[in-house]
Amino acid sequence: MPNEVYKVVHLVGIFMIMISLGGVTAYALNGGDKAGNAFRKGLGITHGIGLVLVLVAGFGLLARLQMSWPWPGWVYGKVIIWLIFGALSAVAYRLGTKGKGLWYLMILLGALAAYLAVVKPF
Repeated sequence: MPNEVYKVVHLVGIFMIMISLGGVTAYALNGGDKAGNAFRKGLGITHGIGLVLVLVAGFGLLARLQMSWPWPGWVYGKVIIWLIFGALSAVAYRLGTKGKGLWYLMILLGALAAYLAVVKPF
């Protein structure tokens, strides 16, 4: 597959993660709980599929670019950010109305992931 296909799939996965986390966080910030969320399953599926797409396309692109072990430092940073994004859905429900900072953390983590991907600082 061409590199562009991996990049598009990677971006689609990122969009899926962000939209699902935005939905969960907005719902929780407005006082909703996990049990009362009628679209909880849809958000969870979108989040999970997005995480898989990001992982598969990201590592597929690394393979196409012939980046083998040991990986550059920016790859480790992106994997850590991916793991954090994986946990944020549960954290948003737990924090509820106290999770306003989580909204800004997601934006910051997304910006950091983009920076690492574009600049590849280390």
